[in-house]
Amino acid sequence: MPIDLSNLEAAIRKSLNCQHIEIEDQSSGCGENYAILLVSEDFEGKSTLARHRWINELLKDEIAQMHAFSQVGAPIPFPPELNDRGSAQKTFTPKQYEAHVAKTQATTD
Repeated sequence: MPIDLSNLEAAIRKSLNCQHIEIEDQSSGCGENYAILLVSEDFEGKSTLARHRWINELLKDEIAQMHAFSQVGAPIPFPPELNDRGSAQKTFTPKQYEAHVAKTQATTD
């Protein structure tokens, strides 16, 4: 059974202290494939892998209702201090997200 976007967001907000959440339904509205971007102080000191495993555990009931769930998007070149192993992480600390937004704006200006 697909999960509603608002239910997914509520589950995330219940589990994490998020400063920013972006959820994209990549399944044309059927609720079976979501990509997320999360910004939380709770990620401080955790590697990308630890963050993703933690999110997967926190949202295991919701993820079980989906066909696909992504915390990683298309490869984006981040400076080494912003990521682990060059991944395109979508779980940021507030400081990392601020740097990511500044870098993104600088490349589009």
